Amino acid sequence: MGTSPFFFRVIRMLNRGLDKLELLRIVEAVANEKSIDKELVINSMESAIQKAALTKFGNDNNIEVVIDRDNGDIKIQKVLDIVENVEDSAREITLEDAQKNNPENKDLKIGEKIFEELPQIDFGRIAAQSAKQVISSRVREAEKNRQYEDFIDKQGQILSGIIKRLEYGNVIMDLGKAEGVIKKDELIPREILKTGDRVKAYCYEVRKELKGHQIFLSRAHPQFLAKLFFQEVPEIYEGTIEIKSVARDPGSRAKICVHSQDSSIDPVGACVGMRGSRVQTIVNELHGEKIDIIKWTEDLPTLISESLSPAEIQRVLIDQDNKRIDIILTEENLSKAIGRRGQNVRLASKLTNYEIDILTDKEDSERRQAEFKERTETLIKNLEVDETLGQLLVSEGFVSIDEIAQSNPENISKIDAIDEETAKELISRSKETLVKEKEAVALKLKELGVEENLINLKGMTQGMLVILGQKNIKKLSDFADLSSDELIGGYDEIKGKKVRIDGYLEEFSLSRKEADELIMAAREIAYK
Repeated sequence: MGTSPFFFRVIRMLNRGLDKLELLRIVEAVANEKSIDKELVINSMESAIQKAALTKFGNDNNIEVVIDRDNGDIKIQKVLDIVENVEDSAREITLEDAQKNNPENKDLKIGEKIFEELPQIDFGRIAAQSAKQVISSRVREAEKNRQYEDFIDKQGQILSGIIKRLEYGNVIMDLGKAEGVIKKDELIPREILKTGDRVKAYCYEVRKELKGHQIFLSRAHPQFLAKLFFQEVPEIYEGTIEIKSVARDPGSRAKICVHSQDSSIDPVGACVGMRGSRVQTIVNELHGEKIDIIKWTEDLPTLISESLSPAEIQRVLIDQDNKRIDIILTEENLSKAIGRRGQNVRLASKLTNYEIDILTDKEDSERRQAEFKERTETLIKNLEVDETLGQLLVSEGFVSIDEIAQSNPENISKIDAIDEETAKELISRSKETLVKEKEAVALKLKELGVEENLINLKGMTQGMLVILGQKNIKKLSDFADLSSDELIGGYDEIKGKKVRIDGYLEEFSLSRKEADELIMAAREIAYK
């Protein structure tokens, strides 16, 4: 039973004074059909009749409508407040008038209310339409709330439904008691879906909205793949095998990392199944999407190597603080590691949650040579030493002026060809250089207008302050409003692609913890 026939049938009953019990039966039928509370339907009818009564008797009145839940009788009453002095005759009455009008009111007091019964009203076309709108709105709102309550517990699960219609590239699915939407960008690319097809999708969000769909589904979400394995592999369902991470390029390739709690069970073999039966079922559901199943290990270099298969890795250099990894390999393995259009390395990066840079052994050698040359030239320039001595210091680990200034003559004189007197001279020159640099930076900060309270922030170096000043971050409050990603760099999602965002202080190799500590220290002072 649709809502419109229900309304007009009710209106006809009210106008013709038909059996009120029939009204209650209709109400119950609508409540059952829509899977909503019967009380809500009755309340909406009371509101609709109240609106019509206000139109007939005047909107200034306070009118109350009560439908008897047992027999269907409708009572329309005008509510009046008993007051000492009447200011609004439509809503107020004196105690004297209340008692005069009805002897039964003799025990009433000022502050109480009286109820005057009004005659039944005849619903005209306009009143009927108005009543229909009120009840329709209430019923639709109740349906939405019911859908939300029914499906909020299903968020994070796979739902199955029939495609009802296609709208501007979006797919509307019939889920039985509700509709769900798969947005265009949540579909598998090049997948052809037709009205009437039964499909599965991952429910990633159930949301209350004033209009539109509340249940959002996806076939491109990484967790859709994870939940398919959850359904197909009993060991994952039972908790024996754990899915550690998932990365997808929907419709093309995916990587999934699995770990077995039981050493006797091969997690990769269990996920593949006999003759590939388990994984093939999932591949068919994803319309041919290739799936790499990787055995998880706590040894990060091994995990990275497995993630970049079939490429053979020579060395893995890990920067834990900045979540970066340098992969060193031969020229022959470069294309394998990168993959078609960078797919292999991109998926490996998502899988491990590390930014991956791939270099050939030749590029790595050139980079290290460039770093060695740069550090040597810095020492030659600032300490006024020859090239041989500069190279010797860098080779022994003294890669900066600051490291030499903080060292002692005994440590430096351990290097062949450097005696104690030379070591003392090197330390002295390093300290002089740092003093000069400090004075130059202080002058630069003054020119930039960097405020003293930011300069004095614990953990802040002069080099950092210069960079911040150049970026127009000159006050402690300006710095306190930043995020750690703005300092050390991070990633943002732009048009569905993961884009690297440079940080203001990225060159200083701050860890996220250090960045957070700096920001929190600034906020503690600025917002004290």
